Amino acid sequence: QVQLVESGGGLVQAGDSLRVSCVASGGTFSTYAMGWFRQAPGKEREFIIAITGSGGRTDPADSVKGQFTVSRDNAKNTVHLQMNSLKPEDTAVYYCAARRPRIYKSGWYANESEYDYWGQGTQVTVSA
Repeated sequence: QVQLVESGGGLVQAGDSLRVSCVASGGTFSTYAMGWFRQAPGKEREFIIAITGSGGRTDPADSVKGQFTVSRDNAKNTVHLQMNSLKPEDTAVYYCAARRPRIYKSGWYANESEYDYWGQGTQVTVSA
């Protein structure tokens, strides 16, 4: 069983940068693809970006293209989401998710059902 714990959320001002992290335990981290999702108040959870076990990054969601990026440190079982030029509309709970190794289907990374484990989320609030 894999456990995921996000950290690094908080209250920031528009234009600030913030890095949230997710630490995994209980599995072979380097074999898992990792995804980041977010859920804003009153909205459905949406995909942000993902990264394969070997560090290959997927296309980010259009809403964060050029603004957010993902990285991972397999030695530390950690994946990071770097968020730059934050806007009030980026306010959400940010979740990381892990996908056990298996065949990649087209568009797998944006599909919540493709992920096997989820963290509890970390709140990011961006003030205007």
